[in-house]
Amino acid sequence: MNDVITKDSNGNALQDGDSVTLIKDLKVKGTSETLKRGTLVKNIRLTGRPDEVECNTKKVKGLVLKTQFLKKA
Repeated sequence: MNDVITKDSNGNALQDGDSVTLIKDLKVKGTSETLKRGTLVKNIRLTGRPDEVECNTKKVKGLVLKTQFLKKA
């Protein structure tokens, strides 16, 4: 369907449903939440953009994360 390959910060290809780990503390815009380094995010969804994935965490739903801050778990 789409020929865009989404890669994590280490260059590993990501797929829908993969789990990723944050490599940096990230402040979530519009909230007072900070996602801590090492947080495991399960069941990501590819967006069709090579540098972004969609996901949900326990605290924040509907997040879009930049792949430069992720590594495949």
